Amino acid sequence: MYNIWLLSLVSFFTDIGTYMVYPLIPIFLSSLGTTPFTIGVIEGIAESLTSLLKFAAGFISDRMNNRKTLAVFGYGFSAVGRVLLVLASSWVGVFLWRVSDRIGKGVRTAPRDALIAESSVKGRHGRSFGLHQTMDMLGAAIGTGIAYAIISRESGSFSTIFHYSMIPVVIGFGFLFWIRESKKDPPAKQKKFAFKWSSLDQRLKHLLLVILLFTLANSSNQFLILRASDAGMPTASVLLLYLVFYLVSSLSSYPAGYFSDRVGRKGLLVSGYLFYGAVYLGFGFIQSNSWFWLLFALYGIYTGLTKGVEKALVADIAPKNLKASAMGMYSMIVGIGLLPASLLTGWLWNEFGTAVPFYFNGGLAILTAILLYLALSKEKQQSNFCEAK
Repeated sequence: MYNIWLLSLVSFFTDIGTYMVYPLIPIFLSSLGTTPFTIGVIEGIAESLTSLLKFAAGFISDRMNNRKTLAVFGYGFSAVGRVLLVLASSWVGVFLWRVSDRIGKGVRTAPRDALIAESSVKGRHGRSFGLHQTMDMLGAAIGTGIAYAIISRESGSFSTIFHYSMIPVVIGFGFLFWIRESKKDPPAKQKKFAFKWSSLDQRLKHLLLVILLFTLANSSNQFLILRASDAGMPTASVLLLYLVFYLVSSLSSYPAGYFSDRVGRKGLLVSGYLFYGAVYLGFGFIQSNSWFWLLFALYGIYTGLTKGVEKALVADIAPKNLKASAMGMYSMIVGIGLLPASLLTGWLWNEFGTAVPFYFNGGLAILTAILLYLALSKEKQQSNFCEAK
């Protein structure tokens, strides 16, 4: 648990710094005259260009038998790239910051998740990833709260928040050097090292394909912020909405992970996808701003039910010698889907108005939940058949 707590603290402080600025980015871009489609392009490209890095970093981590070095480099790269945001005066500067930030995340994610899985007690992947997700979301909530406090002051400004956001990022980076990586056999002793899709467990392949389909409905959270801002909610209130989302996510992540260890993970994923679909349909239907509070809270429940549980399920199924590669492939798939999802959402918004992209994404998410449920039912029937034989 030592490494898990340290990595959770790293994410806690890093996300304080990240989410002091992230909820403000679409509002900041809109103030510069940036269109929703351009925001979708920025978010989609920034995430998807780094998706291959997530898998590559996981593969390299497995090949080198080293997690910590890549994690330190990734967090450090994102910290240095924060300077680009401080200097940004147009959407180009924001885009360059997002790319540098996502490159750092792409390098660190798989090695970090593999460290969490390897530091976890057997049968408790759900709790370990749930704890990390809880601290991650709690940091995001505190970061959003700090941004709200600064922006609410008469002297508060985007520039002030961008500068202050660097402090917790540096603190989080410092915790990395206390991590203890377990000794492993040197790479030279491995007879062969390869990662092939065809050699993966069928359960893992089915899970990754379902997640890929779901990501096509999972556009950037920036559109939720933009939806609330577009409806007339002031910047300070939008920040409070995001604060509600992160608090609910933080409170629900560990219980979801614990529950998944006790009764299974897959039913929680189906429920989480259904929550997502209902929330997005709600964002399309609502006419009163008061409904945003409920929808952001429900969106937090979706995050708590799925994010840590998805990683725990991948860690359960992944081969021991390919743990980081499998975690990297999972993260890569999530990132790859974000580009077409964000581009499509931005295009639908521009062409057909605010509601249509939320109807589309909500409907696709519900369809994915149904397909996941049917796939799980079929898998269970096959398992029962084999046991009967």
